Amino acid sequence: MPESPNRLVNAFQRLVDGTKRPVGMILGLSVVAALLVTVMAVPAMAVTGVYASRSVDVLDTLPDGIRPGTLAQKSEIYATNSDGSTSLLATVFDQNRQEVGWDDISQYVKDAVVSTEDPRFYEHSGVDLASTLRAAVGNLTSGGVESGASTITMQYVRNILVQQAEMLDTKAERDAAYEAATTESLDRKLMEMRYAIALEKQYSKDDILLGYLNIANFGGSVYGIEAAAQYYFGVSARDLTIAQAATLAATVNEPNGLRIDRPENIADNEARRNEDVLASMLKEQSITKAQYDEAVATPVTPNITEPTTGCQAAASGAAYFCDYVTWIVKNDPTFGDTADQRWQHFKQGGYKIYTTLNTALQANADETMKEYIPATYDGADLGSTIVTVEPGTGRILAMAQNTTFDDDPSTTTPGATAVNYNTDIDYGGSSGFQVGSTYKVFTLADWLSKGHTLSDRVSGNEQTYDFSQFTNSCTGPTSGTWTPKNDGSARPGTMSVQSALTNSVNNAFAVMAEQLDMCDIKKSAESLGVHRADGDELGTNPSDILGTNEIAPLTMAAAYAGIAASGLYCAPVAIDRIVDPEGTEITPPQANCTQAVQPNIAATLAYAMLGPIEDGTATASNPNDDITHIGKTGTTDNEKDTWMVGASTAAATAVWVGNVSGNVSMTEIDPNDYAGSTVRHRIWRSVMTANDDVLGGGEFPEPDEALVDGSTTRFDSNGTSTGSGSDSGTGSGSGDSDGTTPTVPPATVPDVPAPAPTQAPAEPTPAPEPTVAPTPGADPGTGGAAPAPGQ
Repeated sequence: MPESPNRLVNAFQRLVDGTKRPVGMILGLSVVAALLVTVMAVPAMAVTGVYASRSVDVLDTLPDGIRPGTLAQKSEIYATNSDGSTSLLATVFDQNRQEVGWDDISQYVKDAVVSTEDPRFYEHSGVDLASTLRAAVGNLTSGGVESGASTITMQYVRNILVQQAEMLDTKAERDAAYEAATTESLDRKLMEMRYAIALEKQYSKDDILLGYLNIANFGGSVYGIEAAAQYYFGVSARDLTIAQAATLAATVNEPNGLRIDRPENIADNEARRNEDVLASMLKEQSITKAQYDEAVATPVTPNITEPTTGCQAAASGAAYFCDYVTWIVKNDPTFGDTADQRWQHFKQGGYKIYTTLNTALQANADETMKEYIPATYDGADLGSTIVTVEPGTGRILAMAQNTTFDDDPSTTTPGATAVNYNTDIDYGGSSGFQVGSTYKVFTLADWLSKGHTLSDRVSGNEQTYDFSQFTNSCTGPTSGTWTPKNDGSARPGTMSVQSALTNSVNNAFAVMAEQLDMCDIKKSAESLGVHRADGDELGTNPSDILGTNEIAPLTMAAAYAGIAASGLYCAPVAIDRIVDPEGTEITPPQANCTQAVQPNIAATLAYAMLGPIEDGTATASNPNDDITHIGKTGTTDNEKDTWMVGASTAAATAVWVGNVSGNVSMTEIDPNDYAGSTVRHRIWRSVMTANDDVLGGGEFPEPDEALVDGSTTRFDSNGTSTGSGSDSGTGSGSGDSDGTTPTVPPATVPDVPAPAPTQAPAEPTPAPEPTVAPTPGADPGTGGAAPAPGQ
């Protein structure tokens, strides 16, 4: 009776399982190869029936992990052109690879690799016994394992294992798996042989060769023949010449030693190409003698074409927006369970992310920033941002910053940073900046929602306020006094609420706040998405109505966009679409739009905000281009931070110019020869003019007349109202400076947590650099800086 295949397989099984492991037996490799090939050659019927067992499966079963699957590919981030088409913004990858099909690869490449690496590829079944025996004899002579006789299929198996190792979540896991996949040992060879035979039982030769050409490393982060052709020669893999194909084939077994982007490697690569690859192609009759001679005579001449990689390569100053997108990925559970896992998947996942960024508006924002604010300024740590959000959708259309993006943690280049001043700390940003009087619109929103009107009269005179007169249902009553200052006249008299907003009178808003609940003012801001950039709760001390909370510019732009959209607040979004490598659409983070402010309140609020830009503190920002705009200025104590935030019905833009750290007054500097105190207006006007040209804009809804002229109640300090009364001052020129702090210790009752924001970030990740330093002179009970004047 003939030898059963069951016994042959069992012999192999014992070798693999270690019961008779051939340690120190160099010839064991050839013995196992013979066993494998013998079993492989047994007719299928011979391994059925009485001989069928688990042992037979050792050569038939292919682990799922060894099956050809999705390879690590570069992910691409796109911006949107005004006509709706897209432009590549940046490419992010661990492995620069683009998978291609069989017909997209030059036949010269296929012939070069097969002729050199595995001439009998189309004849054997995964393991080449003749080559294995030759290698065993050579290894026995040398006393080591110098030649492994790896077929293309075995090399493909090894590359799959390496690929799997590089896609593991932790460095320790990656290192251990990589070592297991690459260590030179008989055990590893046996495993490769087994998997190679099983692979060939399930996939065609062409499929295996194609997989090998797409997975192979060609030096550094260049993986796959298409990326190699484009990087080293600037052509597609289908257009490679014989000489070029041979040059790349010469690289696969020593990728970093023979990569031709390093001049010192070119001579060695050319020698390998001529003496090994081209000679093998001629021997296997893949090319003619004439083709061989011509290729040998062709010098190795690389045409290195760098891929667009990383956010630093983003055009028009869009690097910070690009980086913001990567932080969204790190915080979005769509890409994984942890920030590290999400980022690893993104860099290797071959995603296409289509963003909201408008290339025309971004280019203008970047040019405007460069015109007015330098990256560095002697005597001040000067920073500036521009961010535009679309009302009604939350789509971020432009994002600019005066510094250069550099995510190298060791960088010491002046004017370069990875901190995005536009965003929250959990999204690569800073800890925010005091927003000054731009915060007053939230007090006004609450004022209107309580039935008060724009015609109500309030005193704008400077005075001392007793904290006990301010209702605060968040913290309970507090004690102490507060003496805010105006920026202009100390005693402008009584004025309408409209005049108080138009001229940004601090004390008028303090009187208004006495009639309200500080906790409700906070909730009014939160309903429009306002939150501190550092993740702490918004403060509810009386001085907070003047903008002492540190908030990101993007947050303010989105809040004003909500006002411009008739009270419909949409959380800012940067991504329109996500497409995975298979073309499947993945749901991006949503804006989750909600009616934060009742339409009649929002319409009246927007009506009031016409005042500053048409006849008040923001007139210098007005584009005067027949598009209606609303807005509000903000200036903090000592003019440390200056703001202009406003909107048309089509775009809301926040501009901040101020100190990243330090306390230099913007009135004392002249960036690019422009007055520091007015440069915010120049920037906002330029940006909004371009926004209007591209996007247009309509009229805002009519206000609720009952909230405009419904009453003329006069409010004085200490909560008293005196009915209708005459105006003892127009409020013109009263300003809104506030250089004082409360004169008593902080409140003893802590703030209670505010309601959760509409869309809380998932598993926030720390910013890559230290946060912006807090301003000296902390306001008791707020944990923030001194009260802001805002203007």
